[in-house]
Amino acid sequence: MGKSEIIVKAEELVESAMKGNDASHDAAHAFRVRDLALSLSAEEGLSNSPDSILTVELAALLHDIGDYKYMRDPSEGKIVEEFLVKEGVDESIKTKILNIIKGMGFKEEIGGPTETNNCPEFGVVQDADRLDAIGAIGIARCFTFGGSRNRVLHDPKIKPRSDLSKEKYMNKDEQTTLNHFHEKLLKLKELMKTKAGQKRAERRHKFMEEFLEEFYQEWDGRA
Repeated sequence: MGKSEIIVKAEELVESAMKGNDASHDAAHAFRVRDLALSLSAEEGLSNSPDSILTVELAALLHDIGDYKYMRDPSEGKIVEEFLVKEGVDESIKTKILNIIKGMGFKEEIGGPTETNNCPEFGVVQDADRLDAIGAIGIARCFTFGGSRNRVLHDPKIKPRSDLSKEKYMNKDEQTTLNHFHEKLLKLKELMKTKAGQKRAERRHKFMEEFLEEFYQEWDGRA
């Protein structure tokens, strides 16, 4: 089976598996992350390796299938692995893809950067996912997700959590949408793994800072 055919089938799986998600984690998100990851790969010099590009593209496309925030059945956690086996993806590439997906979430780095996955493919896929979480699209996704969980926009009495652990981060019951910027989104610029990702994150980070300044001025009636 040609690699392009695998990609087409992966895209179809993404459309099917993420169909019920809100727009913060839908198929369009996966496709944007794929496009960003391929663009970062070119800047980072990975484009000359077909295996690297296949790894990057499949990991980026499939990374949110089985996400704990949307999981309706435990069996969904095996969808990606079963797909890769069914499509005959080489064992070493399959293992690398699964490791990238398992390790790329922010919750895995709450205490700071880890050394669990140092391959260059991991860096571009994780950076691509994080770039889609910041900037204009990141702001739109943040409020979309908050709205889907009926969170308040902002409550000055509820402060961002500064002592986050993995468990506390995953428990978002009493948090506001604005606090997510302080607990996660504003931290992502410093966690980028690639030079290309770091460069793009600068602009998106600045846009978020300007947005928050305007938001707080409007909230307080100062603007």
